[in-house]
Amino acid sequence: MSSPVLNVGFDNAVMAARIVAVVAADPSPIKRLREAAIRHGKLVDATNGRRTRTVIVTDSDHVVLSSLQPETVVQRLNEVLGR
Repeated sequence: MSSPVLNVGFDNAVMAARIVAVVAADPSPIKRLREAAIRHGKLVDATNGRRTRTVIVTDSDHVVLSSLQPETVVQRLNEVLGR
């Protein structure tokens, strides 16, 4: 059986079971997290050049950027996980 994947926009996906947090991209601590991910080579930009609205943190410390609203990502995550 395969693990469910979460569509984060523009035909990009993240393994749903590996997601630790879904947060809005605006707060300053999140911007610092994003910069740290760039320094450590753990940033995945799935925005397709659009404005980043959501930051997804995985259990492997990867940071995934999405242009979807955080509410949309959480709703999709709940659907994928059957909640």
